[in-house]
Amino acid sequence: MSGKPRLHYFNGRGRMEPIRWLLAAAGVEFEESYVEKKEDLTKLQTDGSLLFQQVPMVEIDGMKMVQTRAILNYIATKHNLYGKDLKERALIDMYVEGMFDLNELLIMYVIQPADKKDQHFANMMDKAENRYFPVFEKVLKDHGKDFLVGNQLSRADVQLLEIILMAEEHKPDILAKFPLLQSFKARISNIPTIKKFLQPGSQRKPPTREEDVAKAIKIFRS
Repeated sequence: MSGKPRLHYFNGRGRMEPIRWLLAAAGVEFEESYVEKKEDLTKLQTDGSLLFQQVPMVEIDGMKMVQTRAILNYIATKHNLYGKDLKERALIDMYVEGMFDLNELLIMYVIQPADKKDQHFANMMDKAENRYFPVFEKVLKDHGKDFLVGNQLSRADVQLLEIILMAEEHKPDILAKFPLLQSFKARISNIPTIKKFLQPGSQRKPPTREEDVAKAIKIFRS
């Protein structure tokens, strides 16, 4: 298990996408092994690769890591995307945990039953526009720097850009009231490693479709 990290997940965003983003931002090339059928998951479960019998799993530096936050913490620490001291790390953790809450709303939208979709969408957009994005707009204003924490790129910046772009897929003008987030988006998108990841043909995954959900349910819940 040497060389490039290898990501084990289905061929979609889900809980692996923030990991893809962070590796790409760090300039780390990675490979992917897709879980495409129930047997693929069973094999990983029976050969001891999955500590809690779940993916995402990332093979990295001789380890088989599971749990999204643990994987992200490791990548961020290894690649100097986790602040310069304990206080900066605490800020990053606080911001990122808020982002995870919003991310969960965004990724769960596509799996909502038809009669719940409108309600979920309204709640998701309300939370984005009135709870989460105002916080990060204020952080940028109060901090007065190009980045959310300190004066260099951190995992918080990477994950916020990912979430902004996901939210814009649902509502293109969602940043209309947030000029600092607009400039943040443009600035972070232009960092060379991230700019490359945003180009067509990269390992960034497209928005999840209902047929992708149906396929994943067959693998993970059957």
